Amino acid sequence: METDLGDAAGRVTTQVADVRDEYDVERFLETAAREAEAGVDAVVASAGVYHGDPGETSVSGESYTAFDDHFRTNARGVFATFREAAPHLAEDARLLALSGRVAREPKPGYGSYAVSKAATEAVARQFGADLDVPVGVVDPGAVATDLTGGRGMDPERAVDLVVWALEAAAPETLDCEVVDRRTMRQG
Repeated sequence: METDLGDAAGRVTTQVADVRDEYDVERFLETAAREAEAGVDAVVASAGVYHGDPGETSVSGESYTAFDDHFRTNARGVFATFREAAPHLAEDARLLALSGRVAREPKPGYGSYAVSKAATEAVARQFGADLDVPVGVVDPGAVATDLTGGRGMDPERAVDLVVWALEAAAPETLDCEVVDRRTMRQG
């Protein structure tokens, strides 16, 4: 990851943190804050988990274990990330959470993953209402990752959208809103 971000302006902190463990997230953000000169200026909550196969996991037949882990990772993970980032934010910081259309437009077979992504978006909107920095949700569309079984767009295209949201999107376009590729093209 550091090589991918090597040309980024300023300083980039990378390390592994488990978003299901708030103490791990706290340590990660304290490290980032110590290394930052004027506070943390960008936080992207991108961790996610999906137990099952897309389109084949009915919420009514899903296990409690899968339901709990979806929420612990996808929704509570965003909460922990944003909560632990809040005291360390620079004045011009931006916070982003990754989500998908299934959070807003239910489709059969996406089970508690879809429900947890709707909660992810609600967590981001509430932080946007409570903090004095733009907080938004990025919906890149289907991205070819382990979560999608390799189906979807090249991850680099999704990164372009995240970079735009962090660097070029107007604060009012981003704050408490969902942005996607169409939003990026419009503005």
